[in-house]
Amino acid sequence: MSNTPRFTLDPESRESPVQSQSSPQVYLKDLLAGLIVFLVALPLCLGIALASGAPLFAGILSGVIGGVLVGLLSGSRTSVSGPAAGLTAIVAAQIQNLGAFETFLLAVVFAGVLQIILGLLRAGSLSSYFPTSVIQGLLAAIGVILILKQLPHLLGHDTDPEGEMAFEQPDHENTFTEIGKLFTGEIHQGAILVGLITLGMLIAWDKIKKLKKSPVPAPLLVVLLGIAIKFLLDRLGGEWTIGESHLVQVPVANDLGQLRDFFRMPDWSQWSNLKVYIAGGIICLVATLETLLNLEAVDKLDPRQRVSPSNRELLAQGTGNILCGLTGGIPITSVIVRSSVNINAGASTKLSAVFHGVLLGVCVLAIPTWLNEIPLAALAAILLHTGLKLVHPTLIKRMWKDGIYQFIPFIATLIGIVLTDLIIGVAIGLVISLAFILLSNMRRPVTIIKEQRFGEQITHVQLANQVGFLNRASLQRLLDSTPSGSHLVFDAKESNFIDPDILALLREFREITGPTRKIKVSMVGFQERMGIEDQVLYTEYSTRELQQRLTPDEVLEVLLAGNERFRAGQRLVRDLNYQIGEAASGQFPLAIILGCIDSRAPAEIIFDVGLGEVFSTRIAGNVVRSKVLGSLEYACALAGAKVIMVMGHTRCGAVSTAVQLASRGEHNCADLGCDHLELIIDAIQESILPAEISGWDRKSESERQAIVDLVARRNAIQSAIRIYHDSSSLKNLADTGKIAIVASVYNLETGALEILQKIDSKSVSTPS
Repeated sequence: MSNTPRFTLDPESRESPVQSQSSPQVYLKDLLAGLIVFLVALPLCLGIALASGAPLFAGILSGVIGGVLVGLLSGSRTSVSGPAAGLTAIVAAQIQNLGAFETFLLAVVFAGVLQIILGLLRAGSLSSYFPTSVIQGLLAAIGVILILKQLPHLLGHDTDPEGEMAFEQPDHENTFTEIGKLFTGEIHQGAILVGLITLGMLIAWDKIKKLKKSPVPAPLLVVLLGIAIKFLLDRLGGEWTIGESHLVQVPVANDLGQLRDFFRMPDWSQWSNLKVYIAGGIICLVATLETLLNLEAVDKLDPRQRVSPSNRELLAQGTGNILCGLTGGIPITSVIVRSSVNINAGASTKLSAVFHGVLLGVCVLAIPTWLNEIPLAALAAILLHTGLKLVHPTLIKRMWKDGIYQFIPFIATLIGIVLTDLIIGVAIGLVISLAFILLSNMRRPVTIIKEQRFGEQITHVQLANQVGFLNRASLQRLLDSTPSGSHLVFDAKESNFIDPDILALLREFREITGPTRKIKVSMVGFQERMGIEDQVLYTEYSTRELQQRLTPDEVLEVLLAGNERFRAGQRLVRDLNYQIGEAASGQFPLAIILGCIDSRAPAEIIFDVGLGEVFSTRIAGNVVRSKVLGSLEYACALAGAKVIMVMGHTRCGAVSTAVQLASRGEHNCADLGCDHLELIIDAIQESILPAEISGWDRKSESERQAIVDLVARRNAIQSAIRIYHDSSSLKNLADTGKIAIVASVYNLETGALEILQKIDSKSVSTPS
């Protein structure tokens, strides 16, 4: 949602966007990533099933379905699906509520059907409404949870299953009290050795560039190293031996008959049980929300910043959950832990997710005893290392720099998820984000721009795109504080929706309150469906009457006020189509601007004027020659303009060229490929003092630029003086006060206009 930069696990792992996604190197990398995800997913599948009160094999089966089936159907390249820790409490509660695991499987089938319906209804678009701050908070929270939850496993305190991720645990402990037990000695020295060595290896692998570029992924070596250390410690015996409770525990089938018993079928006789459908609805709602949240988060981690189709994901998840229910698995979602490990391992296509699912199925059936030799401490090191990357300090610093409206929902989501669970934590973040949005709308439903419009002070009240009933209080305060004699202009050109209460308030103020308090009210941009007719009580463009009424000083004020709006980013929203029609019959401009041809100095934008309000004459270096004087005379003597403004500007290319040529004692421009530039260069060089360009080659770049800007200022004044002396008609108009001749300079860096000198008989002498 927001334009906030996306966060990646490892910025150095970005691949070229043009790299082929079907090259052997990509396939190999994806297969290795799938192997690493398999090693991490194995204990998680078992642990989540155990924490949910479901058979252990149900977790493995769901992991296989999530990897293979959902991996093939999903449109995401990096997301990995499987049994989710966020569903643990719900699954446990529903199994107990329904009384039998087979009845629960029927609810899972129904949940999958609902997810497919949601996908067909395109409910996946809800993911677009999750604020970036909340998604980043989710990522950081998962990182914190991984660190806190894996510390006990890393140090050999394995009383809780690997997949248990909730703050409040089934054993009546919580995340922090579980860590506290480590300080009372509930640790295993063999597991500590495996955990610390493997974690140190992962950190070192990231720090040493040669190792980081190795084609062999560090997590794979970590697992192998963990197994090797385990066997060495077994030989030592005693307290160093790593027992079964500190190892992966895959259920082993002694024969095909026992393997068949691992699969369960839903109890179809319970189809009329209302509790089944209630349970299915709850599972569908939570699984769908988790999937959409995780999918959005995974896309932010993707180094290639690809966007996954959310509706297709719901169809894939629904199909996967139907199969889980039919075969004896527990519900699945897109899982951020496995997905982040997948991305961190360098995966770039869905091959890694599919391969991890294949490995789960094949290895659990073919080599379960070998898998049961893997120390949990080694796998904990991989997950803890992933957590450290997810909650990297640079992410927190960036969210802080983005401002309080981003940081507070971010930190609230993070704390909420860590202290409760994913859904509750995200809900807290969403509520706070919504509160900030409402607060912002209540405070700033409008943009206020004050304009000195042809001698009249006008306050433009530009309404927002959406103006709801929550904006009524702040808008009422604005109306109540408007002093008598003001002129308010309500501008709805940018509004797509205005609440009827707001329209009624504006209508009442225009027809009753405003006239009573002697406040003029203009309405522009209101559509017919809003029930308010436009009414303009001020002149929106220059007319003959205004041109004749305004003095040169008042016109100058109009120009300077326009420049202030331009600098403040508060340019008026003008109805240019209306001005085109009204100005077509004649022009009555207030001023003529003699500017440079520089593309960065357009007068109409700098002074925030509309059609027909100023003449604009542009020539390189804003120098004065006979044809320029002719245009100026026409503008003032015949068309009635009240101000001639010579507008030089900083960093002027023409002035810079003139100064460089002068430093070499030249003025001929033929070598530059310009046959007719010499007259302009000659005019500019009249404003250069010899002392300024002495030793030009020895001056620094900043010193040269300062001289160029100084010459540009002097050149603008010189041009204004030349106008006064070389045109008797303009001199007469200036001396009688009918026009003002002004020299100015425009700063390209700040957008500010500076008045240098007003030219009249009192301020100048005849130029040499």
